[in-house]
Amino acid sequence: MNAPFYRFGFFGEDASLLVALFIGIGFGFFLERAGFGSAKKLAAQFYFTDLRVFKVMFVAIITAMLGTFWLSWLGLLDYSQVTIPATYLVPQVVGGLVFGVGFVMGGYCPGTCCVAAATGRLDGFVHLFGMVSGILLFGELFSYLEGFYTSTPMGRFTLPDLFQLPFGLTVFLIVLLALAGFAAAERLEKNFAPSEEASS
Repeated sequence: MNAPFYRFGFFGEDASLLVALFIGIGFGFFLERAGFGSAKKLAAQFYFTDLRVFKVMFVAIITAMLGTFWLSWLGLLDYSQVTIPATYLVPQVVGGLVFGVGFVMGGYCPGTCCVAAATGRLDGFVHLFGMVSGILLFGELFSYLEGFYTSTPMGRFTLPDLFQLPFGLTVFLIVLLALAGFAAAERLEKNFAPSEEASS
């Protein structure tokens, strides 16, 4: 067993920050190459005309999940040492709704607005300013929001815990869900794609 590397002391906190920096740069680079620095392409998923964001992010999730599962099964990764943020059900549901509304209205999520700003897009800078302002405002108001922020705690809670299923079976079912999602996305794109007459 030799992973997670940080947990087992293969590198310290300074090295972990450097690793995170390179991962972040790589993540931003591939987001931009996938076209996710454009609010038009990101917003298109809400009109079902271009579900590229859904497909790419689902592929990333499935890849990470399968990697975690197989590395754990092979004894190369101690899954119990992988950091999973604690679940606070109600505040996280509310946060997800606020995030979703902001995404629909603005066309960017936090990561993609940083990518857009890094490539010089004005709307990316506007969203980045709004995000940073929101973070600072939340920090200032945290003492008033802390009770709600820490409400409905569920600890380390995962899908196998929720459905009371083995880890491997849960992974298999999520892969099937992904395949069904990809098929549905293809059908939606065909049904909602603008006609040639309308586009001309």
